Amino acid sequence: LSGLLAQAQQMQAQLAANQAQLENDRVSGQAGGGLVQATVTGTGELVGLQIDPKAADPNDTETLADLVLAAYRDASNQAARLQQQVMGPLAQGLGGLGSPGA
Repeated sequence: LSGLLAQAQQMQAQLAANQAQLENDRVSGQAGGGLVQATVTGTGELVGLQIDPKAADPNDTETLADLVLAAYRDASNQAARLQQQVMGPLAQGLGGLGSPGA
């Protein structure tokens, strides 16, 4: 039982470290051939947005809004892949915590 408790505490510490890493990691997504670029943390928080002046047509703000959304979605997808890389092995370990033979 003490071994199981120690293993759970170790996994909890690793989970906290991985979460901190994701909060500091940055990934970017783009749309419109790079006219709009969004930067998010590994946890998916939007922390930066760059818009090329060519994308800012005052007569067509709908296209700009679509580009911003597409860039954010691209960055969010990359953040989700990063989360899977960082947290995936740990999540698999959590799944086996209560299984027979563990």
